Amino acid sequence: MVMEILGSTLLGVLGVVVRVEVDVLSMLPSFQIVGLPQSSVKEARERVRSALAACGFQFPRRRITANLAPAGLPKAGTGLDLPLALGVIAVSGDEPPWGRSPLAVGELGLDGRVRPVRGVLPMVEGAAKAGCRTVIVPRANAREASLVPGVEVHGVRTLAEAWDAACGERDHLWTEGPGEPVHRPQPDLADVRGLEDARRALEIAAAGGHGLLLEGPPGSGKSMLAKRLAGILPDLDEVEALEVTRIHSASGLLPAGAGLLRRPPLRAPHHTASCAAIVGGGRPVSAGEVTLAHRGVLFLDEAPEFPRNVLEALRQPLEDGQVVVARAQRVARFPARFQLVATRNPCPCGLWGSSKDCLCQPMDRERYLRRLSGPILDRIDLTAWVEPVDGRTLLSPPSGATSAEVRATVEAVRSRPGPPNAQVPLDRCVSRLDRGARRAVEAGLSELRGSSRGVQQFVRVAVTISELDGADRVAPRHVHEALALCRSVPPDGRRVA
Repeated sequence: MVMEILGSTLLGVLGVVVRVEVDVLSMLPSFQIVGLPQSSVKEARERVRSALAACGFQFPRRRITANLAPAGLPKAGTGLDLPLALGVIAVSGDEPPWGRSPLAVGELGLDGRVRPVRGVLPMVEGAAKAGCRTVIVPRANAREASLVPGVEVHGVRTLAEAWDAACGERDHLWTEGPGEPVHRPQPDLADVRGLEDARRALEIAAAGGHGLLLEGPPGSGKSMLAKRLAGILPDLDEVEALEVTRIHSASGLLPAGAGLLRRPPLRAPHHTASCAAIVGGGRPVSAGEVTLAHRGVLFLDEAPEFPRNVLEALRQPLEDGQVVVARAQRVARFPARFQLVATRNPCPCGLWGSSKDCLCQPMDRERYLRRLSGPILDRIDLTAWVEPVDGRTLLSPPSGATSAEVRATVEAVRSRPGPPNAQVPLDRCVSRLDRGARRAVEAGLSELRGSSRGVQQFVRVAVTISELDGADRVAPRHVHEALALCRSVPPDGRRVA
């Protein structure tokens, strides 16, 4: 008799239902798992054997074969331990213990305890789409699984409890609800002294969803400002929060017992990160930093120090909002609609354009600036120069708006009909220009990079500025401010990029 129970594995950030078929034959004792199991799945044989003995179940002394269907899809992770163990227990009896197969996900300890695994949320979502209405998960993952509507969740601590739940017992039914949304603490703009122009650029970037490059000497406050961009973005809506929570669950970054992640994420990878770590890949294929920053902010501190291939790999996600990782046996798609904020010094020593003398040779300075290629710079809408503040300003009490106050302004702009952002069609933006603004745009085109993308970004930034000012039409003053932000010129007039 063949016994079937549902399990799940991850393909990127999506859960794929796996049918675990267990059969017992009267042959020499053995335990084989087929269906392209990777090492972590093959090792489940020993965990299942010990867990059954620890919980008082009899392990069949016959030939056991477990097939993981679809057999052509590689299976990875320890989440298939629990369905394999339940299938072995069930096939030892005379009658099937359940009618419609439940979904079981969990890692087994040698003492029979069921340990949490990553990716429970996308796994349960995949099972719900396949028509499964009963899921058995580790107790620590029960709140996460309850985020999926229309599913009966059983949170179990041991293999014995999982067997009771599979047989229809309701003692371990989760009834506590999905829990409160998670609000992670973020640095506040109130901590920033001075830097009014850079703060204004940060607010414009948040209101319009524009990419931002902060330039200036070392210690001027570029990184401090960049880390505060996520804190002035609006809260995620229900659909966006579920997307972000699903990604962090699949990556093992969701806190135990957490509800939905309501705040936009901020990801700040180190400049030594590999291309696979940034855009996704590896074995098995997993999400990269651009996907973990989905609906939030990707912060590249000292962007020229990142390897060139890593920076160039950002072109597709910046343009398309997704990453497609192709392998011989499968193709994984990862969402990657993020807001890029980067920092860089104006030269290797960092002093060019500041009040101090630069020690770099012109060739060294040019080589350093070319580390950010033209196509990458062309995808960054705003560039702001950050001038260090004096000591008196640093010692003075804070006087600027807090992150909460700026976030309220950004929310008001984004909530208006047809809000400005980096994806709004150009025609809708041009229609907002009054006659004087149109002439100012035409006059300013010669100072921009000569690409069509740069012209569109210029007009969209002007529309965003007008929205922040509460104006119905784009005036020349909005165009002039947008022009200053769409090019990179230090205060002394020497062009940086």
